[in-house]
Amino acid sequence: MIKKIGIISMYVLLALVIYYYGESLLLWIREGGANYILLTAVLATLFALFPIIPYPIIGGVLGAAYGPVLGSFMTWVGSSLASIIMFIFVRYGYQDWGLQLLKRYKALNKVTSLFERNAFMTIFLTRLIPVIPSIIVNIYSALSRVKFLSYAIASSLGKVPSMILFAVVGNSVVNDPGQLVIIAGFYLLFLLVVYVLYRAWQRIAESKEKLPEL
Repeated sequence: MIKKIGIISMYVLLALVIYYYGESLLLWIREGGANYILLTAVLATLFALFPIIPYPIIGGVLGAAYGPVLGSFMTWVGSSLASIIMFIFVRYGYQDWGLQLLKRYKALNKVTSLFERNAFMTIFLTRLIPVIPSIIVNIYSALSRVKFLSYAIASSLGKVPSMILFAVVGNSVVNDPGQLVIIAGFYLLFLLVVYVLYRAWQRIAESKEKLPEL
């Protein structure tokens, strides 16, 4: 119990720091803080871990400050590290509670078992769909029996397209707003492809579930 209280207390403390100083820190990045890459990466991670300021805005600021390539990389690093940190927090402090909760409901337990058997692809594909809240994927993965390495790789790879989008949009707003229409078109096409692939993978996974065991 002491461990659980300590973890949540640290999380709340960091959240309060971002709540009170987030806008000032973001302004610092805009006005020259981008010269300090390591510190900016730490701040990007904190902004992603505590999304008091929507992370697409953070990605846009980083894209405008660093350019599309380095800005995309910084945005991706911050988001990926934040997801991994949250996974560790929940896995280390609350997985025992989570497993009890997941086992309590038969339907949820069945979904979790299916998720654990197809964890890598499920996490990867859900990361590609930006409308799925990241925090849900983080917590659900941590409460399940998904291996840390599988989660970290799948989650980080799946974040690449959306993080590039945030940074490129931020850079385009500052330098060439006319590119936004082209960017939007390409990203909509990308989402369509992801959806088609996801549905195909889902059908394959469901068909495997229905196959009788030999």
